[in-house]
Amino acid sequence: MAIELTDANFEDVVIKSDKPVLVDLWAEWCGPCRMVGPIVEELGVDYEGKAVIGKLDVDSNPSVTAKFGIRNIPTILFFKNGEVVDKHVGVSPKSVLAAKLEKLI
Repeated sequence: MAIELTDANFEDVVIKSDKPVLVDLWAEWCGPCRMVGPIVEELGVDYEGKAVIGKLDVDSNPSVTAKFGIRNIPTILFFKNGEVVDKHVGVSPKSVLAAKLEKLI
């Protein structure tokens, strides 16, 4: 299951993580985001213990959204050692996101 990320917990959960992190930046009103959401939840189950999978609502968390210059959603950021190492914008199959995550493990 994906962790709910916020401006308040982002530093501790994502930046300080010793595991790779996938962050789904989304919004309630975004149709394509609703297509990606279940995929991200599945990845949360598949990678439990191996990676951190989180979701961040861009409308409720403007600090993180601005810090990473998010202009289009859904955007998925991949972090390793506190740094963004990959980025994916738009809808894609689970296999594409899983392959990007596998490279970081």
